[in-house]
Amino acid sequence: MRRRQFLAGLSAVAWPVVARAQQGQRMRRIGALLNLPADDPVLPARVTAFAQALQELGWTDGRNVRIDYRFAGDDADRIRRFAAELAALAPDLILAEGATVTRALQQATRTVPIVLVLTSDPVGEGLVASLNRPGGSTTGFALWEYGIGVKWLELLKQIAPTVTRAAVIRDPRSTPQIGQFGAMQSIASLRGMQLRPIDARDPGEIERGIAALAREPNGGLAACRT
Repeated sequence: MRRRQFLAGLSAVAWPVVARAQQGQRMRRIGALLNLPADDPVLPARVTAFAQALQELGWTDGRNVRIDYRFAGDDADRIRRFAAELAALAPDLILAEGATVTRALQQATRTVPIVLVLTSDPVGEGLVASLNRPGGSTTGFALWEYGIGVKWLELLKQIAPTVTRAAVIRDPRSTPQIGQFGAMQSIASLRGMQLRPIDARDPGEIERGIAALAREPNGGLAACRT
C-alpha cells in the first residue's frame, strides 16, 4: 500500500475521535511521535502525506488544527521524554508510530486517545486487547493479517491438490511470524496438511529445511514476511 493512501486511511478512521470538536471554534491539537530521526530522508514525504490527508478532510495545520511533531528515532530515552511532553500538552489525540512509541505513550497517558500505525502485531505486543475490541484509549492499524496464511494454504491446495505436507519459512525471532505460523497450524489439519516450520536464522538453515522437505512427495512451501 502506498504510504499516502495508508495515512489517508488513518486520518479517515482516527479523526472522528475529534471531529465532534467542529461544533466549537477552538483550535484542535494532534500530537505525533514518530520513530524516525529528524534528519531521516523519508520524513518529509511522510509528514507531507499526513498533512495532505488531513487537509482533504477539512483540517489544515495552523488554521483549525495544530500538529505537534516529535522525531525520536530509536532512542529509548528520547521516546519516553517526547511521549511525556506530548501527553502534557493534552492534545485531542496522538499519532504513534511503532510498538515502542505506542507503549511509551500508554505509560505517559491513560486519557489521550492514541492512534497506532506501522505496528506489525498490536495484540501480540500487548498494546491492545484485540483487533475488534482494542479497549482502553488506543486504536489504529495492524500491518500483519494472520488470515492471509490460511489463504496461502488454500492456494497451495489449488495449485497442487495432492499436497499433504507444507513447510513455512519463518524467522523464529519475529513475534508476527510466530503468530502467523500459529494461525496456519490451526487450520492446516482441516485442509488435510501437516505443517512444520523452517526457521530462517541463516541461508544454510533454509537450504537444509527445503532439502528435507523435498526428500518426500506431496510437499509444498510458503514463506512468512513482515
